[in-house]
Amino acid sequence: MTMDSLSSKARTAFFNAYRCDAQRVVQAPGRVNLIGEHTDYNDGFVLPCAIDRATVVALSPRRDRRVRALALDWSCQQDEFDLREPIVRHPSMAWANYVRGMVLQLLKAHPSLPGMDLAITGNVPQGAGLSSSASLQVALGEAFRAAGALAGVDSVDLALMAQRAENEFVGCQCGIMDQLVSACGVAGHALLIDCRSLTCLPVRMPEGTAVLIAHSMVERGLVDSLYNERRQMCEQAARHLGVAALRDAQLDQLEAARLPDVLHRRARHVITENERTLQTAQALEAGDLRRVSQLMAGSHRSMRDDFEITVPAVDQLVGVIGEAMGGEGGCRMTGGGFGGCVVALMPSELVPTVMRAIERGYRSPQDLSAAVFVCQPSAGAGAVALE
Repeated sequence: MTMDSLSSKARTAFFNAYRCDAQRVVQAPGRVNLIGEHTDYNDGFVLPCAIDRATVVALSPRRDRRVRALALDWSCQQDEFDLREPIVRHPSMAWANYVRGMVLQLLKAHPSLPGMDLAITGNVPQGAGLSSSASLQVALGEAFRAAGALAGVDSVDLALMAQRAENEFVGCQCGIMDQLVSACGVAGHALLIDCRSLTCLPVRMPEGTAVLIAHSMVERGLVDSLYNERRQMCEQAARHLGVAALRDAQLDQLEAARLPDVLHRRARHVITENERTLQTAQALEAGDLRRVSQLMAGSHRSMRDDFEITVPAVDQLVGVIGEAMGGEGGCRMTGGGFGGCVVALMPSELVPTVMRAIERGYRSPQDLSAAVFVCQPSAGAGAVALE
């Protein structure tokens, strides 16, 4: 579904629900991480790009302090709450907690936040590791900003608020990457993000390079608890090494420290992944997809063996794609792990060959074909022009 179609869908649903036209429509994209997995909460480096799949919100401010939200992609469920009362978790609708958590962060920063009517839809696959949740939260922040309710708030501020909402209200201790690239993406580029300083360096994608995302159709069950466990292990390893975060550790320092085996392997992944991420940014700028292929393969091995966040089906899918590309592009698991998607960078002319190989050579444990998306590196959150 195109952005125009999503905008039209949101505006039509808005009118049907609230009996007036939406004043504005905004969008915030999902993302795919090309390399740099589980490095963001270790103050390290990541290299994601925003993709041309997004959450779209039609909106109008209200005269009172109530927020009403209509979720088209969750069976048109509705949530309503009052900004003058404590904002608490919804007892049964998980999507509503992303809305409530983000609005709570906005309200903390701007106590005079107005009420709002919202209609929400999108085409970011859910549960696939493409950051549908970050896309939703950044889009909500963009909605209030578009309505003039967040004076002085820039895109980085919005990303930080969205991260706090996820950490404190939803309960997933994610890093800043997903929210930051959704808010700050640059069309035609990946973003090399320093997760300590929050600086974002656009990295131009080589001409004629395709970003192919293949969903393994393995849902990422229990991902929040396993994700939080990995983060705790990284923090424990950093304390053993006497550094503020694993971003500050060196490989020889780790080898000399004699950590327990599992902590050693977790830390080794983060330390080596940071270096691979910096080298991948350089290789992309140089148009060296063969070097990118080597680095992405190393990243996947590290996630499989040291960080232990892949699953057999994802490993199989990476193998099928890698064999079809023959060293002409890179492929790895992407996202938090335990299922979800793989990402591949390749010359555009290889896409049909790779898609045929996936269709012939891969089935999920439930005998499902992979869902394949060919995406474009896209701009971050912003207004959608009304027709």
